[in-house]
Amino acid sequence: MSVRDWTYAIVVVSFALYIGIAIWAKAKTTKDFYVAGADVSPLANGMATAADWMSAASFLGMAGIIAFQGYDGSVYLMGWTGGYVLLALLLAPYLRKFGKFTVPDFIGDRYYSQSARIVAVFCAIFVSFTYVAGQMRGVGIVFSRFLEVPVTTGVLIGMAIVFFYAVLGGMKGITYTQVAQYCVLIFAYLVPAIFISIMITGNPIPQLGFGGQVAGGEWLLDKLDGLHQELGFAAYTEGSKAMLDVFCITAALMVGTAGLPHVIIRFYTVPKVRDARISVGWALLFISILYTTAPAVAVFARTNLIQEVEGRAYSAEAGTAKPVPAWFKTWEGTDLIAWRDKNDDGLVQYRAGAPFEGKPAFVEGLGANGERLVANAKTDNDNELYVDRDIMVLANPEIANLPAWVIGLVAAGALAAALSTAAGLLLVVSSAISHDLLKRALRPDITEKGELLAARVSAAVAVAIAGVLGIYPPDYVAAVVAFAFGLAASSFFPAIIMGIFSRRMNKQGAVTGMVCGIVFTASYIIYFKFIDSGPGSQDRWWWGISPEGIGAVGMLLNFAVALTISKLTPPPPQHVQDMVDSIRIPAASRKEG
Repeated sequence: MSVRDWTYAIVVVSFALYIGIAIWAKAKTTKDFYVAGADVSPLANGMATAADWMSAASFLGMAGIIAFQGYDGSVYLMGWTGGYVLLALLLAPYLRKFGKFTVPDFIGDRYYSQSARIVAVFCAIFVSFTYVAGQMRGVGIVFSRFLEVPVTTGVLIGMAIVFFYAVLGGMKGITYTQVAQYCVLIFAYLVPAIFISIMITGNPIPQLGFGGQVAGGEWLLDKLDGLHQELGFAAYTEGSKAMLDVFCITAALMVGTAGLPHVIIRFYTVPKVRDARISVGWALLFISILYTTAPAVAVFARTNLIQEVEGRAYSAEAGTAKPVPAWFKTWEGTDLIAWRDKNDDGLVQYRAGAPFEGKPAFVEGLGANGERLVANAKTDNDNELYVDRDIMVLANPEIANLPAWVIGLVAAGALAAALSTAAGLLLVVSSAISHDLLKRALRPDITEKGELLAARVSAAVAVAIAGVLGIYPPDYVAAVVAFAFGLAASSFFPAIIMGIFSRRMNKQGAVTGMVCGIVFTASYIIYFKFIDSGPGSQDRWWWGISPEGIGAVGMLLNFAVALTISKLTPPPPQHVQDMVDSIRIPAASRKEG
């Protein structure tokens, strides 16, 4: 069977499984739709949380960024892993004890204000749509390559699948679908990693192969450093980011994790507070399996890419050099690889520097060696090759010449990762509109049947908007997701932390802090990614902090504004202060005090 046949077979079987689970777990009540009836076991919830958390950014984007940025890419690994630990220790059990359906529900009740609830609703929607753009881009990339359809068509197919099990099953359907998706995605990630680790280092454990030796006794990372330096790149194991930017990106990703509404809502789906703690432990174990493998996947893919492409002939007429492998031209057809023969020697020359002004602009016609023509090549460096970093995990099995069924399996795993997170995010949008905005603010007398209908309609609208964002994404998968984490860090995290641990924090401080934090962070990201994004824009970053890391500054601004305003305004009512104590302090301790 061909790669396409295997991909179709595995994807169709996995999609049929997801749809079957959605039908079996159809939501019948609003409690089913929002929190899966609050009776999910800790093990299942841990697995579903891991699938919800490990999005296309984890499956595709993280290893892709580490493959191209080397040491500098490790900030994503540290931030996302550390963030989940922070979530487990500071938020999960307390929010579960509070017992509400959603994060805006917590914000609205804790800060005794409909204004606070509505601000939280808009923050949740903004963060979720930013995040979901990266997931739908990942879906489009997978379908574009492996099912040989345009990216737009791939996004539409993904929309249809998510629409079915998110709108029909709600959180109940999504939870049990995500259990299946975790099994698919982790198997799909580990199988090629194990194969390639054996091929390169002889070690079947990728985490050990990553630090192992290749043929001839040379250490793998030393070999990759040497390959980099020969081609004019910086050593792979050396960083170039400013320390302050590294700190801010890591901090933004960590605290952004702890403020992500689609992850937090998972802790409402278990029966007891103790179960929330246990499910966090399971989730951390399941997440760590992929996260400890990602650096190895990145190194394997980067090493093989350089060896399989650099100096290769694009066509048989280009001389005696080995030809580029078949996968190179296949991926070129997706517009995610581009080559411009700047010196007319027919050989692919991979060097440091951006080969094109922005992303490749393909034009009609073929070059002298049969390559697709690209109009916007840069002339100030020798690099002829563009490789979209988001394809590295998907292309990795092909670069290593693994069996066709492994390639199809990776495609199914990438789809599982993207769709599982997209569904969780869309449910956040749906519940924010139907429960927090409609039921709790605009129409408190709405019936349960009417609320459930509103939830499904809003989920359908959210799917449509998510599709548009997937077709026109603002950046690479991991970068887009990093923006979402920054927005969550600057809006939700301070309000939730102070809501749990500060009896004095009031509605005036919390609302003002959230608004200032998210407006500042969003403005900085929009300005430096879409307005002043040309050459030299990095020199104008405030204090050298990138848009990916500015959420940490937005978070500090949120804290500072909230604390200042709360000091200048009346304290919360006594019943709210008592509620804070009830969340954080065990009942026996309160009686003794």
